[in-house]
Amino acid sequence: MRRVFVTALLLVVFGDLAHAQNLKPIIDNERVTVWDTMNALPPAENDFVAVSFKGTAIFGHKGDVPGEAGARTIVISMKDHPAAPIINNSGYPNAYPREGIIKLLENDRVIVWSYRWTPDKPTVMHFHNTDVVVVYQEDTPLKSITPDGKSVLNEYKFADVRFNRGNRTHSEVLVGPSGSAVITELK
Repeated sequence: MRRVFVTALLLVVFGDLAHAQNLKPIIDNERVTVWDTMNALPPAENDFVAVSFKGTAIFGHKGDVPGEAGARTIVISMKDHPAAPIINNSGYPNAYPREGIIKLLENDRVIVWSYRWTPDKPTVMHFHNTDVVVVYQEDTPLKSITPDGKSVLNEYKFADVRFNRGNRTHSEVLVGPSGSAVITELK
């Protein structure tokens, strides 16, 4: 009974804070809505993944309260718009799993990975067969190299969040001293 009361109180207090702050999603498309918050949000309308800046992630269900008061959290709300995996005809391995990656959780909706790039050590050329949401855990300058040798430098900053569509092939190399991310692969 006490837990129900405390939960209800948190919903009232932090739910009102979220609305009072007029929070807007940082990403909103047909697959996900993503929030960057310092407070608990109102009860979730969809299943979600909450990514902390300690390199962890939890999976929550519709009706659960995402986020935590006083802790910056990226909340990835998954819409009911599944996409079929893209067939990999590239001749390269799928992006995940890969050497050095850590699986944080997996269920029928997502696989969440934690990855730390090694300076000047390119990943193998790989194919992304799914859409992903990437939460950068620190400044992460990455050079992306396509199979034809073209490259682009992406200078991701701490707390940057990106939605990347599948059906692309590349390799990545960290061109700075360190870089890490929590990657939510959408099924």
